[in-house]
Amino acid sequence: MLKIAFHPIYKHPLPEGHRFPMEKYDLLPQQLMYEGTCKPINFFEPQIPNNKHFFSVHDPDYFFDLLHLRLSQKAARKIGFPLSDALIEREMIIADGTMKASEFALQYGIAMNIAGGTHHAFSNRGEAFCLLNDQAIGAKYLQNNHLATKILIVDLDVHQGNGTAEIFQNDETIFTFSMHGKSNYPFQKEKSDLDIALENSTNDETYLTILKKTLPKLIYQENPDFIYYLCGVDVIESDKLGKLSLTIGGCKERDRFVIQTCFDHKIPIMCSMGGGYSPDIKTIVEAHANTFCLAQEIYF
Repeated sequence: MLKIAFHPIYKHPLPEGHRFPMEKYDLLPQQLMYEGTCKPINFFEPQIPNNKHFFSVHDPDYFFDLLHLRLSQKAARKIGFPLSDALIEREMIIADGTMKASEFALQYGIAMNIAGGTHHAFSNRGEAFCLLNDQAIGAKYLQNNHLATKILIVDLDVHQGNGTAEIFQNDETIFTFSMHGKSNYPFQKEKSDLDIALENSTNDETYLTILKKTLPKLIYQENPDFIYYLCGVDVIESDKLGKLSLTIGGCKERDRFVIQTCFDHKIPIMCSMGGGYSPDIKTIVEAHANTFCLAQEIYF
């Protein structure tokens, strides 16, 4: 059974006019139910986890400054969100969703988080709408509980996973792979274990050719027993914050290849949705919904 983390607090409201499209977190479950991809039984509600899970990834001083809203103005500006207790609670619940979805992935082969993909959160700071790095927290949760040994993080958001790269820069048990727009944010990149920086306007054919050559080779080389997939749809040509030129069909084929490859190799996969900023919310929801449809089609 496909299990999907969703909590009403994912929809935490932001000041009017903020560019981050929070409405997709409400519309996506509705769309999945409407089209028959999912039923209520597919969804589970994560909660606020024990603080100890954050300390495997984040500096305790940073975490408690965040929790008690003590970040400096400069640090808060880098995050981009107005800080509030509700926002911190939301981020903690998202991380719990990824941890619990990771366990479901071990049971069923695949699991999803409607939110997540907070890959710009560093060990000691947040930036670009990311406060706590959900997939990094999930990865260490699995390892600390002896549920996985070697983990591969496949980050195909249009933006480099700079926070994830920094967190695991000295950790040989977690391999970070980021394929992203060369001239997209962050403008000063960190060093992942493998970075593939794509030129502006990279199309479906070029993108998929590179991915299909790279991922199987990485799986053979690293032999992971668990994969995290950050499947941002900001690679689509219409995206306001991206500079690549994939079609919705190309984005769907990207997801099909990653998910099918994990299925064929019998490697559990946990998917966090990541970014999507097209002007038309319907485009964002359709592109994200495709990922869930493929999970159902391939695994169930």
